Amino acid sequence: MTEVNRLERRKARTRAALVTAAQTFIADGRVTAPVLEITHAADVGMGSFYNHFASKEELFQAAVNTALDDVGDYLDSLTGDLRDPVEMFTQSFRLTGRLFRVKPELTRVLLNAGTRYDTSGRGLAPRCLRDIRAGAALGRFDVDDPELALSLVAGALLAMGRLLMEHPERDDAVAVDRMTADLLRGLGIPTDEARELVRRPLPDSYRTDLDDVVGRAAR
Repeated sequence: MTEVNRLERRKARTRAALVTAAQTFIADGRVTAPVLEITHAADVGMGSFYNHFASKEELFQAAVNTALDDVGDYLDSLTGDLRDPVEMFTQSFRLTGRLFRVKPELTRVLLNAGTRYDTSGRGLAPRCLRDIRAGAALGRFDVDDPELALSLVAGALLAMGRLLMEHPERDDAVAVDRMTADLLRGLGIPTDEARELVRRPLPDSYRTDLDDVVGRAAR
């Protein structure tokens, strides 16, 4: 391995450590923490911080973007073999909803950052918008304004996520699937079909696949 390669790998590890530390701070609601505290948590020197980010705000945005990219990569890995946009929408929402319990530290980053899911070009939003548009074009979704429909979906996701976080006694799978069925009906899918769609099995590996994906975008 050349010296240049070693330097690049070291830089990548430093950046990943900073992003991971920033995600922890956001998840814990400590968004006013000083840069020095973040670098200590990342075990990175203060000088190294400014080799990667111009400000704490830039680091926090990178941390949120990384979390969104992790979610997007995760969904792509588990929906790539589907062709029906309604089924893709259904599976993506059901999987994302389950993240609130399967990967709470990741989803707290997005909840505490106040992320606008409906305007982000990362994570669930662009995939959801793609599926809504495709479903509407096929006459499967009864949607006049896909962007407005996306706002409905994003609001439902955030509200459901906070509910699951605040009420750990709730069965997350039941809650997520009921919300998904309600959204499908709101988008024009008949009740019986909506219920059948949310009863379909999710990929057996959806929990372990997440562990493989999370953190990859930071590296």
